Amino acid sequence: MAKDHGKNIRDLSMQELFQIEIETQSETLTEGLLSLEKNPLQPPAIESLMRAAHSLKGAARLMGLRAIEQLAHVLEDVFVAAQKNSIVIGADAVDVCLRAVDMMQQLAARKESTDSVESESGLDIIVNALESVREGAALPALAPHSTDRSIDPALPAEWPAAQGHERVLRVSAERLNRILGLSSELVVDVRHAQKQVRALLQMKKKHADVMQTLDLLRAALSGLGTHERAHIYLAQLRRRAAGVQQLLTENLVEVDAFDRRLSITTARLHREVILTRMRPLADGVQGFARMVRDLARATGKKVELIIHGLRTEIDREVLEKLEAPLTHLIRNAIDHGIELPEERLTNNKPEHGTVQLAASYSGGMLLIVLEDDGCGVDFAQLKRKIVERGLSRADMVERLSVDELVEFLFLPKFSMRDALTELSGRGVGLDVVRDAVQALGGTVKTSTHPGRGTRFTLHLPITLSLMPTLLVEIGQESYAFPLARIDRLLKISAAQVQTIEGHQYTVIDGDNVGLVDACSLFGKTAGSDAHPQLEVVVLSDRLNRYGVVVDRIVGERVLAVQSLDPRMGKVRDISAAALLEDGTPTLIIDVDDFVRSIDGARRGGTLQHMEEWADNQKRRVEKRVLVVDDSITVRGVEAKLLEMHGYVVVTAVDGMDGWNRVRSERFDLVITDVDMPRMDGVELVDMIKHDAQLKTIPVMIVSYKDRPEDRQRGLEAGADYYLTKGSFHDETLIDAVIDLIGRAK
Repeated sequence: MAKDHGKNIRDLSMQELFQIEIETQSETLTEGLLSLEKNPLQPPAIESLMRAAHSLKGAARLMGLRAIEQLAHVLEDVFVAAQKNSIVIGADAVDVCLRAVDMMQQLAARKESTDSVESESGLDIIVNALESVREGAALPALAPHSTDRSIDPALPAEWPAAQGHERVLRVSAERLNRILGLSSELVVDVRHAQKQVRALLQMKKKHADVMQTLDLLRAALSGLGTHERAHIYLAQLRRRAAGVQQLLTENLVEVDAFDRRLSITTARLHREVILTRMRPLADGVQGFARMVRDLARATGKKVELIIHGLRTEIDREVLEKLEAPLTHLIRNAIDHGIELPEERLTNNKPEHGTVQLAASYSGGMLLIVLEDDGCGVDFAQLKRKIVERGLSRADMVERLSVDELVEFLFLPKFSMRDALTELSGRGVGLDVVRDAVQALGGTVKTSTHPGRGTRFTLHLPITLSLMPTLLVEIGQESYAFPLARIDRLLKISAAQVQTIEGHQYTVIDGDNVGLVDACSLFGKTAGSDAHPQLEVVVLSDRLNRYGVVVDRIVGERVLAVQSLDPRMGKVRDISAAALLEDGTPTLIIDVDDFVRSIDGARRGGTLQHMEEWADNQKRRVEKRVLVVDDSITVRGVEAKLLEMHGYVVVTAVDGMDGWNRVRSERFDLVITDVDMPRMDGVELVDMIKHDAQLKTIPVMIVSYKDRPEDRQRGLEAGADYYLTKGSFHDETLIDAVIDLIGRAK
């Protein structure tokens, strides 16, 4: 699964930028090679592979990583040869190219210097093999390549948490536009609300007039004034009261209509915001095709992976946590289920086995189905394994139903293999799959048919962004406890509170349960309202159980969870935040952390107050520069260098993206690469210089191509400057920018 990167590109170091580049281009190379293996004569696929290798070569050169640069260079030569029809990239050649991609990823992930690991990494072997592919020569024998991409057998029976300190959500432009549209509607409605406020103020003024008239009437009737004057005042009162009544009626109708509109708009906005947490299944299964291909070749089988429902949207957290169990199920299907080609032909089956993965919605739940058309579960062998492991007697096993027998497959460390292999017999069984699914609040069901295959059906929540909670008031502020972590709720009188050695407690179900005032724990002042009974929320972890006294229990709420700003770090006792129906923010309590704080407070520890962190102010600059380059590393380096000198920088990923941006925004300068997908740099320069409104914008070409003919081509298109990318290491780039548009002010 591709990793999410939460930092702004300009906040990343060069190493982090290069790591993102490696991940992105490796994914492109892997997908292109797998596609090329099925159809070796695909010019678009070869062109995409050439661009990816070229970008990696340039980025590695910029980073000074010679080993990766060398691998990318030879890979590019292989794809150039294929494009010229000098060679055909078959399955064996794809193996070598994929090994090169893996090695580049491994080298990029090394902490130590690349130079120190070149000899042990087998770099020369891979380079020689690539050169053999390029020349169409016989390929040298390579050491067996590990196909294990899922589980470390040394890990406990649980799945590791997703790595990375920060994460972001991928939101489509269409969905973001809808959210912005709804936000705009809310702005209009707020202005309408302000109009209603002014109307209410007017009503208040008229009401004051009514009250003044009443005072005059009261004075007239109680004094010596004439009877006629009293009738005049009374008539004025009726007229003014009628006016107030009419105004109130009209405004109440408007306020009621406004309330309905606002409720509908906010509900729609809430739904769209929830949907921004969703990602298509395609984002989580990108590496499965490569894994199936490698496993099939390693086992001598022919397997095709078919995925349905790639556009099915799933909560990003669910999707991330599904990767490991799905990987394990696919490996099991290939190792245990799919037969060898000759065996399948003997059984009147197609030579190629099939593993199908499908995602859909059913009954408000996410339905994931993974099935194969292999041999199914061998029940005779399963029964034998159950008896051998002492899990049941032979006579009892014979009386078990199919569903009962299948349940044994989910026992810890249960395996159908007698011998240890790379794929099986390591003690990591289906129990970890069930544990992972149950941790998400889902279930796993299995069905198998001997000779026809096995199916695993996973029922999961569509999203984890909604949390059932108990809303309470502490120190006149709202807090929420996750409902699943509450043991019970109760009300107790002051007489039920006892004190032993300075600690308060009450008796619940015969046990002494310590009591803690939540206000004092958070350093707040209790609410002013006095209640005859104390409202208590009982919480516990594995070691302790406490009763937390709150000001008031409001009730259950299903909240849309919002993560806290990561710059705040870990906020003591708090896990997340949410907005209530009226827009009031509330904090969701981290129960485990909260219980630890209670324990520490009871043992004499001090409590820390939460601190608020101010956002950094953005530096104001005047000169705007558009940087166009398909290499994320180069874009990042150029952006950092320019921003260090005070320029405002906007980036584009290729020529077409740059063309769209330069037409829609104001820029003082455009800096572009040459070799890019969709539209190259020379075409972009030509488009800008032939546009009546844009032709005055200076354009600088920065490219690895430094031949005289390359420079001539760029300058003839209208470029105002032509630099090589080696200029990053000195002030040449900045000097050229200053020559064209001056210094940033």
